[in-house]
Amino acid sequence: MKKIPIFIIVLICATTTFSQKVDSISFHLYTDSLKKGQHNYINVDGKLTNGRWLPLTAKEVILSCSEAQFEGNELIIPADFKEEKVTIRAVLKSNPVMAIEKTIWIKKKPDDEWLPTKNDVINNTAPNKNKRNNKSQLTDS
Repeated sequence: MKKIPIFIIVLICATTTFSQKVDSISFHLYTDSLKKGQHNYINVDGKLTNGRWLPLTAKEVILSCSEAQFEGNELIIPADFKEEKVTIRAVLKSNPVMAIEKTIWIKKKPDDEWLPTKNDVINNTAPNKNKRNNKSQLTDS
């Protein structure tokens, strides 16, 4: 019996693994609004013909937005951005007919939330800067 070199087996497995075609694409966003002055990751997934989902990057999709700039999968919203929302578009490079659009709102409230450090949590010494929680602490004691 003739032995098949291992690299040929790996090559065949890799070819069959990646031969699945993208059946559809979808946005699976991590948030319901985008933040100003930050890089906002836009998650685009492709549903393969076998039903599995595959994360897509700027290598597989063209991401665009007329109101802001993309760097790879990250949408950069300037700190002085005036619009209330943006519309993003993703087009599959291997099949330009497959495209999706989504309108996403821009967060209006500032990020003034304070998070405790690891030591604060361990020592239970975290000052509570949330007014609502301060009121409940006053009534509990």
